[in-house]
Amino acid sequence: MTAITDALRITRSVRLDEVDPASTPGFDGDKLAGRAALAAGADHLSQLQERLYAASKAGDERSVLLVVQGMDTAGKGGIMRHVLGQVDPQGVKITAFKAPTDAEKRHDFLWRFEPALPKPGMIAVFDRSHYEDVLIHRVRGFSTPEVIQERYGKIVEFERGLVERGITVVKVMLHVSFEEQGARLLERLDRPDKHWKYNPNDVEERTRFPDYMEAYQIAINRTARAAAPWHVVPADRKWYARLAVQELLVEALEGIDPQWPEADFDVAVEREKLIALGGTPPTEEAKAEAKAKAKAKEKQAKTDKKQAKAATE
Repeated sequence: MTAITDALRITRSVRLDEVDPASTPGFDGDKLAGRAALAAGADHLSQLQERLYAASKAGDERSVLLVVQGMDTAGKGGIMRHVLGQVDPQGVKITAFKAPTDAEKRHDFLWRFEPALPKPGMIAVFDRSHYEDVLIHRVRGFSTPEVIQERYGKIVEFERGLVERGITVVKVMLHVSFEEQGARLLERLDRPDKHWKYNPNDVEERTRFPDYMEAYQIAINRTARAAAPWHVVPADRKWYARLAVQELLVEALEGIDPQWPEADFDVAVEREKLIALGGTPPTEEAKAEAKAKAKAKEKQAKTDKKQAKAATE
């Protein structure tokens, strides 16, 4: 547990109006220091992810599920690029959940998330998730209060089952302020290269910002558990949000502590066979032998030179 992850973890309840979206809990540095810390942690995250993936080849069935929630412009895309982009893409599966299809609606609301869960050795990322069914449904009235109330309990049971199956669940709410969201939406309109990110519906959803904050607070408080805690990540400073999610992933992987699988073949025998075929770099022994020969040759050349000079005098 680091200062950042400890500061962000919610296992019981939270008051979102008491969390400053521009704050940097657990980190005293500035933007430059934060970016440096993110870059410095990249190799460690990458190595842990590779170990997780490799361990699955020897039967380790553990995996990680990263749930990323947040209002529009909260920075979900930046997390995907700048944090998940630090690891081998073959070990990561990102699923962006949109509105359910008619076929999906014929099943329980959790049904469509099962196929996207991480396989052994994988990190699965839910860009939005099963929480949309208690967030947007509560705000827009798509489900009755009784149904939403029941879903909180179903989510807790669902996540408890994931943990029992060896899936480490990391839940993140990117907490962006109303003012910062407005600035980011305006930037999308002012910059032609960001028009593709803008959706006219974003303005309508923005009118319900307080309702969403209430829905988020209720959902977090009803579903935060020690086995699957929430992490409210202040997101007005993009660099801090990325650093925080990186540390949360590192913490999850360190908790799993995956090990490199042992070879199921004789390494020495395979090594000798490979070297015998030629075309491989010289071994350390061969390098030492070549160096000794070169040194002896140089010494002999000096001796011969001295002898030749003495013979002519």
